[in-house]
Amino acid sequence: MSDMPLQGKRVLAFVGDIYEDLELWYPKLRLIEAGAEVVVAGAEAGQTYAGKNGYPCVSDAAIADMKSEDFDGVLCPGGFMPDKLRRDSKVLELVREFADAGKLVAAICHGGWIPISAKVYDGVKVTGSPGIKDDLVNAGAVFEDAAVVVDRHFVSSRKPDDLPDFCRGMIQVLTATS
Repeated sequence: MSDMPLQGKRVLAFVGDIYEDLELWYPKLRLIEAGAEVVVAGAEAGQTYAGKNGYPCVSDAAIADMKSEDFDGVLCPGGFMPDKLRRDSKVLELVREFADAGKLVAAICHGGWIPISAKVYDGVKVTGSPGIKDDLVNAGAVFEDAAVVVDRHFVSSRKPDDLPDFCRGMIQVLTATS
């Protein structure tokens, strides 16, 4: 069973147009490989979203229908997508609920914009794209330039090259919570 450490775990992943292809697909597939169920939610269920590099993703569900209590964590990929999703009150409510419940809140690159707007990063050690460093600091986060930063149930990384470390961090947090 050690090759399926996330058996029974469920992770919500956000998708929208111009998401960073690798930052959604790599963690999604890695989590599935480890035994988790990953539900990808966009503005509408069954809609195809185009990645920044052209890779399509069909959403499994609508964000409006999601409930944090049905999941063990949330994944916020980067790209230009987070700038739009951070304006969705349901996205922010979900992220706040995950954070308040001590569940995984994972953000990579510009995905950090979503937890910033959800106001859950105050006092949290994080990293992210250098382009949002000021936003992270202004949100009260403690910025570290590292491949991955794990602070309690918060996991963050800077860019696609950090994905192996990012996924190890997510799996570490998901296996520590029962």
